[in-house]
Amino acid sequence: MKTIRLILGDQLNEKHTWFEDLNEDVVYVMAEVRQETDYAPHHIQKVVGIFVAMRSFAHLLREAGQNVQYFKLDGDENSQTFKKIILDFATEIEAKRFEYQEPDEYRLDIQLKEIAALFDDSKVCSTEHFLTERNELEAFFEGKKTYLMESFYRSMRREHHVLMAGNEPITGKWNYDASNRKKMPKDHRPMEALLFEKDVQSIVTMIEGAGVKTIGEIDAERFIWPTSRKEALALFDFFLENGLMHFGDFQDAMTTEYWAVYHSRISFAMNIKLVSPLELIQKAEVFWHANEASISISQVEGYIRQILGWREYMRGVYWAKMPGFATLNFFDHTRELPSWFWTGETKMKCMRHSIKQSLEYAYAHHIQRLMVTGNFALLAGINPDEVDQWYLGIYIDAFEWVEITNTRGMSQFADGGIVGTKPYVSSANYIHKMGNYCSNCSYKKDLKTGEGACPFNSLYWHFYARNRDKLEKNPRIGMAYRTWDKMNPIKRNELLDQAEGYLNDIENL
Repeated sequence: MKTIRLILGDQLNEKHTWFEDLNEDVVYVMAEVRQETDYAPHHIQKVVGIFVAMRSFAHLLREAGQNVQYFKLDGDENSQTFKKIILDFATEIEAKRFEYQEPDEYRLDIQLKEIAALFDDSKVCSTEHFLTERNELEAFFEGKKTYLMESFYRSMRREHHVLMAGNEPITGKWNYDASNRKKMPKDHRPMEALLFEKDVQSIVTMIEGAGVKTIGEIDAERFIWPTSRKEALALFDFFLENGLMHFGDFQDAMTTEYWAVYHSRISFAMNIKLVSPLELIQKAEVFWHANEASISISQVEGYIRQILGWREYMRGVYWAKMPGFATLNFFDHTRELPSWFWTGETKMKCMRHSIKQSLEYAYAHHIQRLMVTGNFALLAGINPDEVDQWYLGIYIDAFEWVEITNTRGMSQFADGGIVGTKPYVSSANYIHKMGNYCSNCSYKKDLKTGEGACPFNSLYWHFYARNRDKLEKNPRIGMAYRTWDKMNPIKRNELLDQAEGYLNDIENL
């Protein structure tokens, strides 16, 4: 009996048990489809990166003797939806059985279940990538309103015996986050980013010729991202040798001079499953043990926490709370995203640099996303639907299962506290503390009101004032309201008026 096995563009795991055997009755289907390029305005580097990786993966399977049917975006037989492609091809080869791996996005989960129901026989299996099952985090926090990541992270450390001595952490301390918040010294020079310079002009031409709407920039002759397992492992080994020693120190640091700092930039390769989280965690731990004399525990623990803790945690929240999570809007924010989010043309230096970097590289690190662009969107009351769409599209590593929980949850607090225990907002003080964005800016970080005052300062107090009924009982926010209440009433009104003026003229900030 002929069997169709579907491989999605983010399921490029060559270690999957599917590929251990050869079976002439099994045909692997891969397709570049408009249903996936068009549901959000994606960065051109993201679309290109996925297509290049898919084609490389299809070639790898064919070289191994597997039967692969590949539908290119501009192919005559490409009907541009998984449903029609699969059903038409099944009729053509008389396939009666359909198999697929669990998709990571809710919308695809629904669609593939519907397709499977149209076959006489079907099967769904794991991607064999994540360290947890879909429902594992929900079961772990059964009966709890807030999902505390730290307790989940500790259980993961124990389960997978990572940085452990028996049942306790190797140094007696679980978390070194407090040591991972340093500003980069003025004359410090971080590692140079390892880039892969591939000519992808033919794919760019195909995408543009098809009329796919994309955002951002691309150097089609020197595409920089890893698109094969070999390249992904090379990138990670480069990070271990050149970046791990300072990753923890400067993981939150922001600078206009270096776009990658000490970040591994492995998330895109990991999210399309070229490499697995467990193998990266294990490689990092082994490397650290071999270099304990020169690399502190805070560097490797900070890195491993992002993958073993945060990444698995965010996926668990996604499957525990979808589809309702995508509708949450705790603050009832309705403002439209300013048009300059798509261009970076704003006088705010921190926003201009973070956005333009994202448009150029399809990348910004987590503090740029959380405490610059995300911080502004929350303070300004932007509709979380629009914020989701922007984050999902602009970053090469953004897939809904990990994007929406970070954006709508952590960044925008639209979930009311499922992911974070408080809104992550700040005035100009934090942005100045963690980087050089405030120097030579059109706005003055120390001015709260008046001409040239940094918008973050008045918007910060405006946010707390307008949301007092929802936030003042939060034990982690009490200090903000005590400070506000002690403030001179005239000063409070000046701050609110300043913020209102900025919000009413938000397109010209």
